[in-house]
Amino acid sequence: MTVMLMMRLLLLVMTLAGFTLTFLAKGPGVLALGLLLGFVGLFGLIFAIAAARVSASARPEALMAVPEDLAAMRARRAAAKPVAAPPAKDSAPQNRSALQ
Repeated sequence: MTVMLMMRLLLLVMTLAGFTLTFLAKGPGVLALGLLLGFVGLFGLIFAIAAARVSASARPEALMAVPEDLAAMRARRAAAKPVAAPPAKDSAPQNRSALQ
């Protein structure tokens, strides 16, 4: 098992144990401890699952372009950019007498 999977399982067990302790509590101290364990575990579990989703779709750093490569790509794109065409004129006839 990977470390991330073990951490998620540990947080899940901590959450379940905390909420179970909360429901079985007879005193306010045990109830507070159970709620604390449950909510901290739940909070951590949500972020651990989100981190696993993000890292699953993230690009490795080895595949990212270095600044020199980015500058070369920008220069190549700027050199290959076509000259902008002049704006197209309206083909509809203009009636100057109607405007006056």
